[in-house]
Amino acid sequence: MRQLLLLAMLGIATVSAADRAGTTFKIFQFPANMIPRVDGNADDWKMVPDDYAIGMDQLVDDTNKDRKPDPLDLDVKVKVGWVKGLNRLYFLYEAYDNYWDFARPGLHNDIFEVVVDGDMSGGPLIERFQPTKELSERDAHFSMHGVQAQNYHIMTPPVGKDWALAWGCNAYVKELPYANAAYNYNFKPGESGRLTLEFWITPFDYAGCEGPRRAVESVLSENKLIGMAWEFWITTMPIARSTLSGISRGSIRCTGRPTNWWRSG
Repeated sequence: MRQLLLLAMLGIATVSAADRAGTTFKIFQFPANMIPRVDGNADDWKMVPDDYAIGMDQLVDDTNKDRKPDPLDLDVKVKVGWVKGLNRLYFLYEAYDNYWDFARPGLHNDIFEVVVDGDMSGGPLIERFQPTKELSERDAHFSMHGVQAQNYHIMTPPVGKDWALAWGCNAYVKELPYANAAYNYNFKPGESGRLTLEFWITPFDYAGCEGPRRAVESVLSENKLIGMAWEFWITTMPIARSTLSGISRGSIRCTGRPTNWWRSG
């Protein structure tokens, strides 16, 4: 029997509440004997119905809110899955881009940015939005940045660099045994083409800078609500950078029985 997590989207910066109240997206439950193998091959996801895919119709162009994203520039769909008994979120990211930008070192790269708030506790994600000014910016960074909700800047694709930047001081959240990723593509920087990315991450209620010994994993269970947001940082031409906010600001719920719907507010 398949169960669901339902996704309600959050704000990237403040993670204070579900910005799209009443909007949820379903997450596919894989059977325990059919856990996706993270190898860049999407065959394991063929069992996931197309209505689980979250696509371009849920995106907003941050450079121009009135302009709809052009699928000739970027066409992305994302599916998310989970397995009962494992505190992991599995992702399948499939994208066409007319200009893949990943030749430079550092963070100048096409990026899939994901934020997960495993217990929907809300609050500011980064120190700039701390509710009190009693802490210095440095102290606030180490006490709160990425602690209650984790932020991943995922390179699409990475060359000569890590697959993701965990924004905060808790880099362990992007490494085994808490995360893993694999890519499949056949293009060079500046070319067009299709990319398949598979990865899984572990959501945390607490992921402090002290390291994993004090970290508390979010326990995924049926009817649990969690929050998530994502953005795409892309180059539409060699000199133009833009940001597309995906189902930005919302939540995930595990339901107790299979359903075939998603609710849009």
